[in-house]
Amino acid sequence: MNERWEELASLRALDLLESDELSQFEAELARTPSLQTLVRELRDTSSALAFTAPVVTPPAALKSRILAALPPAGRPDNIIRPSPRMFRALMPWAIAAGLALGTGWLAQLYFGSRSEADLFRNQAALAEISHQSSRQQLEAERIIAKQQLTTLQQQVTSTAAQLAESRGQVARLTNDLKTQGDLASLKITALASMLNNSPKAIAVAVWDPAKQEGVLKVEQLPALLPNQDYQLWVVDPQYPNPVDGGVFTVDAQTGAARMPFKARQPVGAVSAFAVTLERKGGVPKAEGPFVLLGK
Repeated sequence: MNERWEELASLRALDLLESDELSQFEAELARTPSLQTLVRELRDTSSALAFTAPVVTPPAALKSRILAALPPAGRPDNIIRPSPRMFRALMPWAIAAGLALGTGWLAQLYFGSRSEADLFRNQAALAEISHQSSRQQLEAERIIAKQQLTTLQQQVTSTAAQLAESRGQVARLTNDLKTQGDLASLKITALASMLNNSPKAIAVAVWDPAKQEGVLKVEQLPALLPNQDYQLWVVDPQYPNPVDGGVFTVDAQTGAARMPFKARQPVGAVSAFAVTLERKGGVPKAEGPFVLLGK
């Protein structure tokens, strides 16, 4: 395609071809697909240029000046029409301006798309960081749960060992007290610790209903302050309050003691024994915290 046809295509896109040039161009346009494409692109570009111009409000006096410049009615021959040569001279500049505007518009689209792509990449990076954080949190929770399970298993093992030791202590204390009388008539009760700081403390109470007396043997009780005593209580359902069985102290090193006792009131049926921590000399009614208890 030569420059002449390109120039005529520019004029055809603006409907400025006349007479012979229009006929020659239409004939060439029908034979040449590339020329048809060029005319279509130039038409699209010229149409787009109309939308790129900013909207400007004309001055109020413009209409009056235009009407004053018009020729009088009945003299249409005075209208000056621009020649095709003028359009041919200005067409390259108009096309260049259109291309510049189109390039600017495309550049704006490019940078806008690039900004959106950067935004999507940042959002994807944040989502990946959040995903990794969630995975790390789940892994930390799994490790903590595993440690807690291990600790619980160790506590269960320790508790089982303490229970076995306590049973051994009860058996040993019971054997020590067998010499106090006929086992067939004695009431033997094991008392368990109620203290968090001395969970291994234990005691055995042997009660002879016929003689209304008994023996208490304890091990691993905490040492007492000078103004404190341990006090034994015999629980009989016929009385509203436990019956006083006497006070005792323990060895400061071993926490052990052995005390024969008698109830302050006649006891018909023993349902439980208890040991409390009281002030020196004991009290008529239990006031302090429970140290040992057994039914």
